[in-house]
Amino acid sequence: MTLGVFLVWYSLSKTPLEKLIEYFKQADYTWVILGVFCGILSHLSRAYRWQYMLQPMGYKPKYANNVMAVFVAYLANLGIPRSGEALRALTLTNYEDVPFEKGFGTIVAERIADLIIMFIVIGITLYLQFDFIWDLLTKNLNPTKLILLFAVMILGGIGLIIFIKKAKKGIALKIKNFILGIYEGATSILRMKNKWGFILHTLFIWAMYLLMFYLTIFSVEELHGKVPLGAMLIAFIAGSFSIAASNGGIGFYPVAVAGAFSLFNLPEDPSMAFGWIMWASQTLMIVILGGLSFLYLPIFNREKNL
Repeated sequence: MTLGVFLVWYSLSKTPLEKLIEYFKQADYTWVILGVFCGILSHLSRAYRWQYMLQPMGYKPKYANNVMAVFVAYLANLGIPRSGEALRALTLTNYEDVPFEKGFGTIVAERIADLIIMFIVIGITLYLQFDFIWDLLTKNLNPTKLILLFAVMILGGIGLIIFIKKAKKGIALKIKNFILGIYEGATSILRMKNKWGFILHTLFIWAMYLLMFYLTIFSVEELHGKVPLGAMLIAFIAGSFSIAASNGGIGFYPVAVAGAFSLFNLPEDPSMAFGWIMWASQTLMIVILGGLSFLYLPIFNREKNL
């Protein structure tokens, strides 16, 4: 939270509040609404995808409970990062009698699938923007240092793999079991009965993430037609990591997006304004739908509570 407050101050020092307010007033909210709609579709798809992991264990929760659990989880993450995953599993424990550890396990497996897609997006970005990224790195590091850095990373990775493989006790064994658990969770997705449904929903979720980002760019007139595909992808990745690293990306998200756009010499003020518009619209959607879900859950499940 302290980092978020600092980054809010930092972003406002770069683009004054008065100027940001002006950008918000001038924004084309047709594009913002379309972006929010894509965000809602991604969350609805996430709730439906969850069914594919719960059904093989013999649980068939109501879809409405899945949806509300997802929105409540995102709302909780705005307060305490990653707390939403536990709350999401606990919601189904309370209202659908799904054991907490099983519900939480499916969420971990979901996150692994999302992480794989994120790595694919990063890989595509590296492929499309290899020359640009290489030039960027070589400007800050001379070729000798860059080669040395890659060599150290590769040797370090090989050393870690050998060390973990031979682990028999202690923290190394815990790391080994953790990595094996991640691998087992990831491969279990491919063994599930409705794996293609799960995979298609996963692709749809991330397509909606990318589309909501792309569409919202059009809300800021000064960015129309000026944001190349590479800039959008790098900014999307930077924004995604900022959300994972803080309370819903507060303060961090606009700075990360504007920083990515600056690599492509895009103007700072509209870039920062876009970051705030993007973050504010999606956060407001989570606050409203998450709050309504939190209030409506006990009403929807009142028969179970009697």
